Amino acid sequence: MSINKETLQTALQPGTKVVLGFSGGLDTTFCAIYLTQEKGLEVHSVLVNTGGFSEKELQDIEAHAYNLGVKTHTSIDAVRSYYDNIVKYLVFGNVLKNNTYPLSVSAERLSQALNIAAHAKKMDAKAVVHGSTGAGNDQVRFDMIFNSLLPAVEIITPIRDMKLSREAEVEYLQAKGVDMNFAKSVYSINKGLWGTSVGGKETLKSNGMLPEAAWPTQLNTSLKGEPVKLSFVKGQLTNVNDQQFGHPTEAIQYLQSIAGPYAIGRDIHVGDTIIGIKGRVGFEAAAPMVILKAHHALEKHVLTKWQLNLKDQLAQFYGNWLHEGQVMDAAMRDIEAFFENSQQRVTGDVFIELMPYRFMVAGIESPYDLMSSKFGSYGEMNSGWSGADVRGFSKIFGNQNNIYHSL
Repeated sequence: MSINKETLQTALQPGTKVVLGFSGGLDTTFCAIYLTQEKGLEVHSVLVNTGGFSEKELQDIEAHAYNLGVKTHTSIDAVRSYYDNIVKYLVFGNVLKNNTYPLSVSAERLSQALNIAAHAKKMDAKAVVHGSTGAGNDQVRFDMIFNSLLPAVEIITPIRDMKLSREAEVEYLQAKGVDMNFAKSVYSINKGLWGTSVGGKETLKSNGMLPEAAWPTQLNTSLKGEPVKLSFVKGQLTNVNDQQFGHPTEAIQYLQSIAGPYAIGRDIHVGDTIIGIKGRVGFEAAAPMVILKAHHALEKHVLTKWQLNLKDQLAQFYGNWLHEGQVMDAAMRDIEAFFENSQQRVTGDVFIELMPYRFMVAGIESPYDLMSSKFGSYGEMNSGWSGADVRGFSKIFGNQNNIYHSL
């Protein structure tokens, strides 16, 4: 495929300042060199780290960006803001899309889009660029946030608009003398604070599990099992095994280092994309899955029946709306306020048993535990009420059913 200066339509004049969301991969590498050399734009690249990059990787990506001709490159450490603005509420809501997926990538992309928009505004850029294709969810997530936060800024998407194949991108970059690994990995990996996605040939069809070798974190076969104690204060993880952390992100990362080698939190998510097609993706999320189940177990002890009921309903909507990129919707702030208020008594310890490929919640301890023997024991005798009390309650509680069935 030939690529010429007229292929991408934009009214921007050469020398115009644009901000490019940059990961260093094939698509954003193409965007950087194409926009600088073919369109003559002043490209400022920005990488938003949501927990998926090491310091060495960040340095290598920065060097790569400058080799492509960008004017400036900025790395934004967004791990804590990602947690504070998004992940925290996924924990509060015990959010698992389709009862399976902790929204690892979808939540991450929204944090990245928000930070890219803020950087573009700070740079007074006339356009913002992302490397999404025309086939996935990310294009919608980025576009919607940029439209909301940067209404006067043009959105440029070379890969989508030019309908580029991977082969065409590689051919172009090789002709430009770009030095990078063009070999397509058998499995695509996206790592972040809240889990790692894994895509491969097995996830392109409706039947097939990823092989053991495809998972980024391999099982440590020497591990036989161990207990772990998680401590929550108002719904947030503060301690792991009595080790206290300054911020929940540190506790999450530490728990991941413990639970990951057990190869737990692996699954394949089958979901509906924003653009209306079904898709499958593998993921591993040891720490997120342990945290969500531990947090939910604690909530079941300290929250009332109707608090739990309302939270379940709101969490399903919140997860779906977040997945579809609607993080800017005012309704999301209302739900987050409810989640926040619901966590006032979600404080206590949760005891977990880690085992190869699985884990078990053994129990909880909390000063707010509603399952207390002084209020009565389920299935046993109690001193809180009499048999006559229950007899009268049962009659009134079933009164409408009795009237209905008597007619």
